[in-house]
Amino acid sequence: MNAVLGDLPTWNLSDLYSSPSGTDLEADLKRAAAEAEAFAKDYEGRIASLGGKELGAAIARFEALSDRMGRIGSYASLYYAQDQADPERGRFSQNVSEKLTDIGTRLVFFRLELNKLEDAELAEKQKAPELARYAPWLRDLRVWRPHQLSDEMEKALHEKYVVGRAAWSRLFDETIARLRYPFGNEMLSEPQILDKLSNKDQAVRKEAAKSFGKVQGDNIAVFALITNTLAKDKEIEDRWRKYPRPQSSMNLANVVEDEVVDALANAVKAAYPKLAHRYYKLKAKWFGVEKMPY
Repeated sequence: MNAVLGDLPTWNLSDLYSSPSGTDLEADLKRAAAEAEAFAKDYEGRIASLGGKELGAAIARFEALSDRMGRIGSYASLYYAQDQADPERGRFSQNVSEKLTDIGTRLVFFRLELNKLEDAELAEKQKAPELARYAPWLRDLRVWRPHQLSDEMEKALHEKYVVGRAAWSRLFDETIARLRYPFGNEMLSEPQILDKLSNKDQAVRKEAAKSFGKVQGDNIAVFALITNTLAKDKEIEDRWRKYPRPQSSMNLANVVEDEVVDALANAVKAAYPKLAHRYYKLKAKWFGVEKMPY
């Protein structure tokens, strides 16, 4: 495709950092690590004893450090996403993830200690305007209280993430990125073969669908292993955290009750005959067939 279109555009990530080997990125990583160490030294084991003003200042420091780490992580993620089949980008992303995980481990205590505060105790501290401004963040943080584990377990889960769930997700992404799909005399990438599925020519769509299905099927063992491993990993952690159902953690992250999501899902399912069935019936009519083949 590049032979036809020339060099395709890529994201300009210079607003974040100059390059993966740039001194600005390395400096921010070192600064984040130093700030995390200083933060832990100043506050670990002391959250309950802080007044509202002091706690507000601590959260402000935590917020600034989280923003710096988010900037670093976003750059690494976007740079890797540009070409997930490139091993150099993969190594860079993994290296940054490991460093951020190490830094983040020093900060795990903060959320845990905040959630150990009793409601009345926190409410008293929030009378200070320096802390009151963080009331929405504290409210959302405390919904995790019933599912919080011991400090040691929380740190262990945090540290193993990069070689656990994240590693399996990366394997999936890189496997998908490397797959090639035969189409005519070409070997297409996933975006290219998926584009063929929207071609106006039915024969092109059919050939593309068969190629896509075959290649995906040939790799089903890898995909099944990844899916089953991730599912079991989640089941174990959900059980320890006492989540009532698999989607509960995601609903908490989205600050929405399980019942609200249930109502939405049930409403959509009830409307299937009115929406999806009518849509595909109309689409088949447009294509002049009784039933859509794909």
